[in-house]
Parts: sequence; C-alpha cells; structure tokens
Amino acid sequence: MSDAESGARDEARSASEAPLRLAGRLALLLAAIGRAVAEGELDRRMFVKSLYETGVRSLPIVVLTALFTGGIMVVQAAPIVERYGAHGLLGWGAGFGTLREIGPLLTALMISGRVGANNTAELGTMVVTEQLDALRALAIDPVGFLIAPRFLAIVTTLLLATLFADALALVGAAYVGAALLGVDPAVFYTGLTSGLLGFGDVAHGLVKSVVFGVVIALSSCHYGLATTGGAPGVGRSVNAAVVVSAAGVFLCDFFVSFLIA
Repeated sequence: MSDAESGARDEARSASEAPLRLAGRLALLLAAIGRAVAEGELDRRMFVKSLYETGVRSLPIVVLTALFTGGIMVVQAAPIVERYGAHGLLGWGAGFGTLREIGPLLTALMISGRVGANNTAELGTMVVTEQLDALRALAIDPVGFLIAPRFLAIVTTLLLATLFADALALVGAAYVGAALLGVDPAVFYTGLTSGLLGFGDVAHGLVKSVVFGVVIALSSCHYGLATTGGAPGVGRSVNAAVVVSAAGVFLCDFFVSFLIA
C-alpha cells in the first residue's frame, strides 16, 4: 500500500471516529456537571446571573421570532383553509405545528445563535487568557463555578422561552388569521381547545426544548473549554459550537419525534 493510500485511509478513519470522540467528550462533560450539582458545588449567584444573561436579555429576539412564527403558520395554511372552508380548524392546524415542532425548534435556533455563541466566546476567552488556570490555582472548580451554572441556565431558559414563544406564536397566529382570513380570534382559540389538541402536544414540545437545551449548553461549553490558539481560536470555537449545536438540534428533533410521536 502506498503512503498516499495509507494517509487517505487514516484520514477517513479519523473522520469517522470524530463524532464518537465528540460524543464521548460531551458525555464526560455532562457527567462532570452532574457531579458538581449533586455535590452542591453549583455557584448559585453565577446561576442567577447566567439566567439573567441568557433569559431576560433573550426576550426581544424570542418575542419577535414567536409572533412572526405564528403569522407564518397562518399564511402557509391560508390556501388550504380557503379551498376547503375549514376556518374552524385553523386554530388546530396552527397550534399543532407550533406546539410540537416549530415553536421549540425556532426558539432553540435563536437561543443557540445568541446565547450558545456568546457562552462559547466567553469561556474560550477565559481559557486563552488563563483565567480558568487561575481559578484552579485558587482551588476553585471551574465546572461548579462557571460551567454548571451556565449549563442549567441555558436549559432552563430554553424551556421557559419555549412556553413563552408558544403562547405568543398562537396570539400572533390568531390575529393574522383574523386579518387574512376573517377568522374571529374566538373561533381560532375554540379550535385550539376543542379536544383535538391536548397536554400531550404541549409536553411533546417541552421535552424537545429540554433536549435542545442540553445539546446547545453542552456544545457551547465544550468548545469554549477546548479553545486553543488565542483570538483566532476563539472564533473557530464559536463557529464549531454553532454548527454542532444546530446539527445536534435537528438530529435530536428527529429522534425525539420518532420516539414520542
């Protein structure tokens, strides 16, 4: 076998092993976070600060995304509703897609782009400026002080933001439906509560939001901690975290939908 063939085979093997190595590292990080929380090493003040940074400051983009998401659902459903005269089912159609799929998915992508990227950049900067080494020198565990609070804050934020976004999306859908199709908001909400939708549909989306939050938090923390190479390395870590988070969200979306459909 030539050196070129051997090198190509080694490169292909490394590429195939890369997802497994990443999954292993994420699992180890999750285990370390779980240990820190179980042993009471979680810094509560940092957790509250992270909740504010990830949750409260994300409200504008969540509100904007949610309102237009509801409107888009109605715009897409409008031709079918008009063709078959199914105005009474508009609430069910918009609610089914929003609660189970579109709400959690778009909220996760917005949180990933804003919060996940910011988290990776902050942790990466701390790594390249040796701030984490300084914490270790002071006998402070970086996982309990920095990583676990950010992880829990991102997961909590995504869960609550999904609930908020679902409600806003349905409000937006009701009023866009009234403007475009003449469907009274009362008729729209009757379609939501007539029995075709239940708590299981809401729970379906909330389970997804928790899974998405775990994926985004783990990816952003992992790539932040793995940063090397100074300022350019921070940029590469942010790019990798956003890409992996988005891919992980869609991958988990498929499997969660398949398992709890």
